[in-house]
Amino acid sequence: MSAEKLRIGGFVPFTATDYPDHLAAVVFCQGCPWRCGYCHNPHLLPTRSKEMHEWAAIAAFLETRRGLLDAVVFSGGEPTLQDARPAAMRAVRDMGFRVGLHTAGVYPRKLAAVLPLVDWVGMDVKAPFGAYERVTGVAKSGVSACESAKLVIASGIAHEFRTTVDRSVIGAADLALLADTLPRMGAKRYVLQTCRV
Repeated sequence: MSAEKLRIGGFVPFTATDYPDHLAAVVFCQGCPWRCGYCHNPHLLPTRSKEMHEWAAIAAFLETRRGLLDAVVFSGGEPTLQDARPAAMRAVRDMGFRVGLHTAGVYPRKLAAVLPLVDWVGMDVKAPFGAYERVTGVAKSGVSACESAKLVIASGIAHEFRTTVDRSVIGAADLALLADTLPRMGAKRYVLQTCRV
């Protein structure tokens, strides 16, 4: 599928915080099947939105930023939802940018297919894998997330796992379990994020 088919709900032309130690632009992909109560991009949850960005316009902008930006990050929503994402990532790589991916690990098979195109992954870990439904509202979502976390770790790609601390759905015991589980799985970096609603 061509990059022009990518459904884009937002675009940030410059950020110093979304890809560690690199200047980047962020493409926000539309759509996510999970319904985390603290989601800070709820407008990206539906698969379509009234205000969409055209890939061609973003690609044209990125062409003007060669040598000025280091990377392009695909975020969401859940970017692995869309089949046009690999083509967009290849286009970005062809321009000479590194590729970053923000994901919640919703679709392990799609994640596995795209990891060879990615230089860095930031994966949201919502809760201990057995307690995911409490946060996502989706049964067995922790199974997908656990499989995706294993894929990221096994890939050897630079990564960061992070948990948003919403005290209404995750407690100190959950965080302690994650802080033990993820390093045992081989995670190199795990951080906590403050919940902002």
